[in-house]
Amino acid sequence: MKDQTRVIAALLIGAAAGAALGLLLAPEKGETVRDGIADYINDLVEAAKDRAQSTTNDLKEYGSNAYDRAKSKFNSAANTVSDYKDIAVDTAKAKAKDIQDSAQAKFDEAKSKVKNGANDLNHSVQNS
Repeated sequence: MKDQTRVIAALLIGAAAGAALGLLLAPEKGETVRDGIADYINDLVEAAKDRAQSTTNDLKEYGSNAYDRAKSKFNSAANTVSDYKDIAVDTAKAKAKDIQDSAQAKFDEAKSKVKNGANDLNHSVQNS
C-alpha cells in the first residue's frame, strides 16, 4: 500500500512539475505566466484551507458525537446501577423485616412458655 502511495505521489509531483515547466516555457509574456502560476498557487492554497477547515469541523463533530455517546452510555450504566441498588435495599429491608418478625415470634413463644411454667409452678406451690 505504501508503494502505491509513493508511486501516485511521484506521478502527481511529476505532473505538477511538467505543468509548471510548460507554463514557463510557453511563448507567453513572463508576467502573464507568473500571474497564471500565482493564481494557480492561490487556488491551491484556498483549496487546502477549505479542506483543512472542513476536516477540522468534521473532527469537532466526531469528537462531540463520541462524547455524547459515551455520556449516554455512562448515564445508562449509572441508572442501571441505581436500579440494582434500589432492588438490593428493598430486598435487604424485606429480609430484615422477616428476621425481625421471626425473632418476635420466638420471643413471644419463649415468653408464653415462661409464663406457663411460672403459672404451673405457682399452682403446684398453692396446691401443696
